[in-house]
Amino acid sequence: MLNAIGSGKDLTELDYYDLVSDILENDVVQELKNYRHHISTNRFQHCLNVSYYNYLVCRKLHLDAASAARAGMLHDLYYYDTKTYRKGSHELSHVKNHPDVAVNNAGELFILNSTEEDIITNHMWPLTKGRPRSKEGYVIVIVDKYCAALELIAPKMRMAMAKILRKKSMA
Repeated sequence: MLNAIGSGKDLTELDYYDLVSDILENDVVQELKNYRHHISTNRFQHCLNVSYYNYLVCRKLHLDAASAARAGMLHDLYYYDTKTYRKGSHELSHVKNHPDVAVNNAGELFILNSTEEDIITNHMWPLTKGRPRSKEGYVIVIVDKYCAALELIAPKMRMAMAKILRKKSMA
């Protein structure tokens, strides 16, 4: 079952999946599963989380939900461990550099429209120079941080719930 954190839905059974299946099934994109992200997940799962919630918000706001979903899946498309990234060997910090790396990598694998490029390139605003040019670009700025927070909090919540349930079963 393919699902986003906080959602019990099987994403393969939704219209959403048709928009991103070529990305999800791409062997190079699948390699993101090999990179830890936000301590408790991998980069593929993080991108899936952002992609799905970006899609939902943009659909609700009557924005370009398809571009939002596709760009969300590609926004962190880089293949290095962030812990080994050294600013000294690059001009910019990882936070400021990875959006450009991601949009270049995405452009090598898929044809991107201007909204998708904007979303990927500017998803770290205001930490990066450029700000989003599209409404969808502003949505991902918020959704990406929301998903990162969920990914950091969810494992701690599961551990706390397990502890509570163990205490109740002992009583």
